[in-house]
Amino acid sequence: MTGEQKSEFLTEFNERIEHLPRSVDRAAVKRMQVVAYVLDEGIRVPGMDYRIGIDPLLGILPGAGDVLSGGVSLYIVVEAARLGVSYTTLLRMIANVSLDVAVGTIPVVGDVFDIVWKANKRNFELVLEDLTTDHDRSSRSSGERTTIEIE
Repeated sequence: MTGEQKSEFLTEFNERIEHLPRSVDRAAVKRMQVVAYVLDEGIRVPGMDYRIGIDPLLGILPGAGDVLSGGVSLYIVVEAARLGVSYTTLLRMIANVSLDVAVGTIPVVGDVFDIVWKANKRNFELVLEDLTTDHDRSSRSSGERTTIEIE
């Protein structure tokens, strides 16, 4: 992949990941970045300076495609909860995925919406914002943070 073809998504967010507090699981953040990239930015549209992912392509399958991509999108939400992002951020992320799935089920309009909305990219942005602006994560009360134990 040449420098021109490389997604700004990867470049911009790689720089932001470097500024995360040391206590944040960078491997989990990178996994979330890969999922968001594949779903929303993985394919450069030939002849245009625009990228799409497999989310709008899955949306071509009536109903099932949007539900499938919504299920994969929830991985980012679960990983964010595991990292301890705030309940408010998690609710915003769930709203983004819900809107993406709901509108995505509408024929044609939903496919165009999937191309433009990019819920996963938005959610990854929300996670980075939450993790980087809260430098002193221990200062919040337990009610303001999520703590999900996944075995």
